[in-house]
Amino acid sequence: MLTRRSMSKIVALTPLLLSAAQGANAKLAGSAPALDTESRSLDKLYKAALAEGGKLVVYGGGDLPNGAVGMEQAFSKRFPGMSIRILIDRSKYQGVRIDNQLDLDALQCDVVHILAWHYYERWKANGELLAYKPLGWEAVYPDFKDPDGMITSVAIYAFSSLINKSKIATAEAPREALDFLNPKLKGQIALTYPQDDDSILYQFERIVAEHGWDYVEKLMKQNILWNRGSGVTRKRVESGEAAVSFTTSGPIVAMPKGPTEFLLPNSGSFLSWAHPGAIFKKAKNPAAAKLYMSWLLSEDVQGTKKSWSVRRDMPAPEGMEPIFGYRTYPIHFREFLRDRARIETFRDQLEQYIGPMQGENPTKVVGVFPEGRL
Repeated sequence: MLTRRSMSKIVALTPLLLSAAQGANAKLAGSAPALDTESRSLDKLYKAALAEGGKLVVYGGGDLPNGAVGMEQAFSKRFPGMSIRILIDRSKYQGVRIDNQLDLDALQCDVVHILAWHYYERWKANGELLAYKPLGWEAVYPDFKDPDGMITSVAIYAFSSLINKSKIATAEAPREALDFLNPKLKGQIALTYPQDDDSILYQFERIVAEHGWDYVEKLMKQNILWNRGSGVTRKRVESGEAAVSFTTSGPIVAMPKGPTEFLLPNSGSFLSWAHPGAIFKKAKNPAAAKLYMSWLLSEDVQGTKKSWSVRRDMPAPEGMEPIFGYRTYPIHFREFLRDRARIETFRDQLEQYIGPMQGENPTKVVGVFPEGRL
């Protein structure tokens, strides 16, 4: 378990850790034949995907039913005639679902993008992933991609304070962990069960490392509105049922007419991670999969300025610095995901304070073949 002293060491060693990771990447790069980055344009990739049949199936991570409808619509608008289905479910369920399908030699998805980096590394080691460097791959931060081209991050996500502007003023909003212990917020805090989501569990481990288990005891006295899924938590803040949360995402760039505001800490750290994606060797639609991965890394998607980009050559969100300009450690989160024994131990400890989860999986996706076996 991390202590305050060990957390301080980690923070101090961040530049060294990043340098070591880059060095390890360089060694790994020499272990496989060089792979050229995609040189075909999106239009040429589009023609190849249409000639293949124009179909694509993606398994994505998330916790809201049909949570990728907007992405499906954007892809279909950009590439008319393509049929795309992005099935959204919790990353932990998608990972085991894909494992089962691979065991049965009945893989349903062509592409996967879930946060569980440890699954990708195992799939790569087992020879399940297709080596492919999409358009824009060279511009992706080195620590956000596999040097052999089998795993490439496609987005950056962050969790920090999200407030309902009609319930609490920005000047009075909690930004640091200790701020959420303010008695005025009792009954107004919506949080995601950390036992149900590794990203939330990581947030709590960092908090306990810095403030001790007393923090969790005090937090539980705030009459927390607990939820299965960060998307459900966000909706409760958006609706005004809750005033604030620190276990969900929000609009990085302020939306004047929106009900919420996303706030970063003044001095503390916050959670961020680079969301990895990959194509399977057994993909039924490899041309469409390559089109999709290249589209996700395109300037149209990465250069919106609405969030941080995985590409170094894309602008940061309006009025903000690049992701590495803040006290946030995407690489540390990846290391956390790899240590499953550490995760299980901390999860069990935390549940003694919070109690068992209540409620069903909000996506309502069930089974090894949720949309039928193809």
